[in-house]
Amino acid sequence: YVCSTWGNNHFKTFDGDMFQFPGKCEYNFVSDCRDAYKEFSVHIQRALSSDGHPEIQYILVKTKDMTILLKPNLAVVEGQIVKTPYYASGVLIESDKIYTKIYAKLGMVLMWNQQDALMVELDNKFNNRTCGLCGDYNGIQIYNEFINGGAYNSITFGNMQKISKPTARCEDPDETKALPSCNEHRDECQRLLTSSAFADCRLRLNLEMYIQACMQDKCACDGKEDSFCLCSTISEYSRQCSHAGGRPGQWRTDTFC
Repeated sequence: YVCSTWGNNHFKTFDGDMFQFPGKCEYNFVSDCRDAYKEFSVHIQRALSSDGHPEIQYILVKTKDMTILLKPNLAVVEGQIVKTPYYASGVLIESDKIYTKIYAKLGMVLMWNQQDALMVELDNKFNNRTCGLCGDYNGIQIYNEFINGGAYNSITFGNMQKISKPTARCEDPDETKALPSCNEHRDECQRLLTSSAFADCRLRLNLEMYIQACMQDKCACDGKEDSFCLCSTISEYSRQCSHAGGRPGQWRTDTFC
């Protein structure tokens, strides 16, 4: 099972809930939350890039033996910059031009595209043991009570995952602002995500969730046709499809993404 975040502040939990959370502080993405002994934690911090899009500035991974800080094209272990591939204490860090990956023997794989998209896969021994933006990994979706104005909304949930640091200067996102409906973009998003390139993905993923994310992206970009607005959610759909055993076709073209 995987938890991921990508693009315009989208998150998909281990249990399959999808939500948007635009926080710019450092947050607990996923941690082992048994009281006595934590095997690992993954924190993330986003910021707006020079072109105004949210990107992950850094990822902080802690296991019982080491602390790893990832930044674009940079891996720092215990305060020292390391060359990849790097292996120590049951942790392998690899990187190529696009992805940085961490494989941890304790049962975690992390994959970051050094920009907006992070995916963490956990061994199922962590079922019902995690906390953070990725949720509790108990196999039960809480989509309805979580999003539809029930117990709390996704902004409240996200703000609860903030790592409090005395020096941090970052505002909590406003919990009272509702997301726009963006229905005028449904047809375009549906067309993109049901193209023939994704024929093998239809039955593997919840298409509607990705259509909704794509619609939110289009809204947020206000008619600007830059690739971030369209491509980040379609890229995520493609990655998730591959991860689920599907074979997405070639959907990128010279003029698109």
